[in-house]
Amino acid sequence: MDPKEKEKMAEELNVEETKDTVEEQPQNDQAEEAAPLTHEEQLEKELEDAQAVIEEQKDKYLRLSAEFDNYRKRTMKEKAELILNGGEKSISSILPVIDDFERAIKTMETAKDVKAVKEGVELIYNKFMATLAQNGVKVIETKDQPLDTDYHEAIAVIPAPSEEQKGKILDCVQTGYTLNDKVIRHAKVVVGE
Repeated sequence: MDPKEKEKMAEELNVEETKDTVEEQPQNDQAEEAAPLTHEEQLEKELEDAQAVIEEQKDKYLRLSAEFDNYRKRTMKEKAELILNGGEKSISSILPVIDDFERAIKTMETAKDVKAVKEGVELIYNKFMATLAQNGVKVIETKDQPLDTDYHEAIAVIPAPSEEQKGKILDCVQTGYTLNDKVIRHAKVVVGE
């Protein structure tokens, strides 16, 4: 063989040996990794894993706790605002009626026709009652109704003028009201016995 060919073959052999060595190294590393861990190493690894889980859970807990605290503060603030401004809608709807009363009072100072003033006040009263009805306020009916202690408060009992009016309401002394079907003031009535 030619010396050049020998050199070429030697180089090829060197290259193949280097490839083999490089291929063997990862296998050796894998062999080391696959080798069973000692009991202490295994416990240390489990401890590290447990500590990582604990840190993750602690972080989640702190975030959740802060989020709940913010939610609680926000709802308390909203509740306080509702209490302070809860009647705003009702009051706003009553303001036009107050304006009508102010105009009626000014008119009464110079008015000479009592009948016209009376009609004006009745119109304002009807407007006011309609406004209350829009806000859920209703008058408790009493005329010829049987006494119902859920809605009526008997303040007097008088002899009934007829047999069919016994146990029924004869007169209403003070009108009662409900707000969204909840009694806010009982009707004070006179009952026949």
